[in-house]
Amino acid sequence: MSFESLGLAPELNRALAELGYAQPTPIQSEAIPLALAGHDLMGGAQTGTGKTAAFALPLLQRIAQTPPAGGPRRPRALVLTPTRELAVQVHDSLRAYGKYLRLASTTVYGGAGMQPQIDALRRGVDILVATPGRLIDHMERRSVDLSQVQVLVLDEADRMLDMGFLAAIKRILGKLPANRQTLLFSATFEDAIKKLAMEFLRDPREVQVSTRNTVASTVAHRVHPVDAVRKRDLLVDILSKRWQEQVLVFGRTKHGCNRLAEQLEKAGIESVAIHGNKSQAQRLKALRDFKSGKARVMVATDVAARGLDIPQLPLVINFDLPMVAEDYVHRIGRTGRAGATGEAISLVAPDESELLRAIRRLLKNELEIVEAEGYAPSRALDLTGHAPAAGRPAGQRQAPKKRSRRSRGGGQGGKPQAHAGAKKHGAQRSDGSRRGSGGR
Repeated sequence: MSFESLGLAPELNRALAELGYAQPTPIQSEAIPLALAGHDLMGGAQTGTGKTAAFALPLLQRIAQTPPAGGPRRPRALVLTPTRELAVQVHDSLRAYGKYLRLASTTVYGGAGMQPQIDALRRGVDILVATPGRLIDHMERRSVDLSQVQVLVLDEADRMLDMGFLAAIKRILGKLPANRQTLLFSATFEDAIKKLAMEFLRDPREVQVSTRNTVASTVAHRVHPVDAVRKRDLLVDILSKRWQEQVLVFGRTKHGCNRLAEQLEKAGIESVAIHGNKSQAQRLKALRDFKSGKARVMVATDVAARGLDIPQLPLVINFDLPMVAEDYVHRIGRTGRAGATGEAISLVAPDESELLRAIRRLLKNELEIVEAEGYAPSRALDLTGHAPAAGRPAGQRQAPKKRSRRSRGGGQGGKPQAHAGAKKHGAQRSDGSRRGSGGR
């Protein structure tokens, strides 16, 4: 199947050809014809499978083929995203796909000055990409008029709800025309999101090209048990052995990410930090430095778990496990994109055992436990929820220290193998104990 067969306009096909897009991905081939036909749509697929083009291409075609109303040019398409980074990425994609269409677009998001955004809106735009909070600011200032919106896109809708944007989204929806097309795209669909979607989508078609809360099969997962006080030493050890690779490291707190990036710099590893307290200019600079190779490591909070498209990123490391298991899916989605192979390593302290159990249940035990040589924790991870009084959990034995040949993990299906010096333990299954809840 080709993009031409989907019914896209020649201008769009020309731009796609120049970008090297040869064949549509499954989410694109299923969603684009439905969106072009005018249906409301719920689209779900693993991150990195082309969701942006799946809504951007039909959106561009509809707006290009519909003449604007008289008077000042007002937004006729609105794309809502949870983060600044995703807003910038979506806007860049819209501009690239629509380079041969005479359409004006802009972005509005927090962390940047209001006046340049107000000026852009006054000049007139056809397509507006926005984060909910900043869009509400513009609505209150009466610097944006949403009365002409024909297409609404909610991108990463589950993340917007997780971040507490529900009230803002409903307020924005109240200012949009009832007669519009709504496209809802997300990497995961919780039942609560489907229930919410039914409130503002009209007879929607649903496209789900993969099981929800899954990660790409091309990603190898590995857990290194380690005491919390030795995590930094182990991270430096791993990064020193894999000096030729770019690595995205996830931490839990903004302060912790700053401190870890500084510690890595002192260890001679070029690093940058990105999190919500950074200004937009600082975040964009950090991302540019990382993508260009000026910085080899980027340390990030979950602000980077979505919306960052880093081609061929080989390795993601969880310095801290996420408090919510589903966020593991989004973190790991930064690697193994578009069919490429990737690797995910998690440094897990014994006190994080409950979080690990929740992730293992979500992924159906798709993580191997590998004890890094010289970093054995003071007590074993509790993989069952019923840790014995002493010693290792049942079924987890330390491999003999002296062996002529070590068993290597991750060798199946072409997945990367454990780094040198690692000793693999047999896999243990969760017994269905209570899932860690934790707060965001």
